[in-house]
Amino acid sequence: MSITAKKSISPVMVIVAFATVYLVWGSTYFFIQKAVQHIPPMILGALRFLIAGLLMMGWCLLKGERIGTWPQIKPAIISGLLLLLVGNGAVIWVEKSLPSSFVAILLSSAPIWFVALDKPKWKENLTNRSTILGLIIGFIGVILLFSEKAAVAVSLTGNNYEIIGFFILIIGSISWAGGSLYSKYHSSGSTTVSSAWQMLAAGTAFMLGSFLSHEWNGFELQSVTTISWLSLLYLILFGSLAAYSAYVWLLQVQPATQVSTYAYVNPVVAVLLGVFFAGEHMSLVQTSGFVVILSSVLLINLAKYSNEQKRLKYENSISENKKIMMPVAKENTACS
Repeated sequence: MSITAKKSISPVMVIVAFATVYLVWGSTYFFIQKAVQHIPPMILGALRFLIAGLLMMGWCLLKGERIGTWPQIKPAIISGLLLLLVGNGAVIWVEKSLPSSFVAILLSSAPIWFVALDKPKWKENLTNRSTILGLIIGFIGVILLFSEKAAVAVSLTGNNYEIIGFFILIIGSISWAGGSLYSKYHSSGSTTVSSAWQMLAAGTAFMLGSFLSHEWNGFELQSVTTISWLSLLYLILFGSLAAYSAYVWLLQVQPATQVSTYAYVNPVVAVLLGVFFAGEHMSLVQTSGFVVILSSVLLINLAKYSNEQKRLKYENSISENKKIMMPVAKENTACS
């Protein structure tokens, strides 16, 4: 994007887009928990992503975009299954038993998995002191976060469900990072079309899972409360469409390091919603784990920002040297 184009961007639009990403993505944990109380997890995932995917694909067709070829669709399907089926599916399933704020805090450690799984960047990331320190601090934060609930779950009978939930959420977080990296290195074409295929693939898989798990057998539409239906509508329109669109637009007009600050704000929003509207409680140890995890994420992102600045400085110096050398080269040519 040219400098002129950047100057023409409305600051108000930038603020609105940031507010959408911060608040909406942070609030989805709260609304997932409200929706899953009366809508089975697989059915919830199927309805959310199939409807959102169809709406986004329809929008792409209205704009005249090509829906893609198989080499473009295939990575979208794979990344969609990793991101939305496994990653988001873990959140939906776990929120049946764990508080939404606790789930959000644990997922704030996702950048740790990004660093660990990003093999092409291992040399750059793992030789950086800030990155390594961030990983260590993040691991300590996860231990603090888990310690109390894990101790209670182990000491009391009937809490095996919570222990399983912990591990499912970790798997989901790893899958989300892996799916994001797969999409980054393999996707091509329109990001909007790719997102539509991701949601359609995940929605179809959720629907198949809902039949295999016999969720439809005991599901009655009349038993779903108005709050659950409204929560599903919120997840479709705001969580899967508005916030994602704002996020993609911000990546085009703002520095990626600035846009990535959503990872710090989302858990805070989720915690506040859980505490003020769902009666959830955060102990001092869990709050400490929360702060430690966010500190690790900040360290890791500062390291990435520092590397990016060094790269830009190096490229600018090369560009300046070329400008200096060009007149000299022309002069030598004229003399010859």
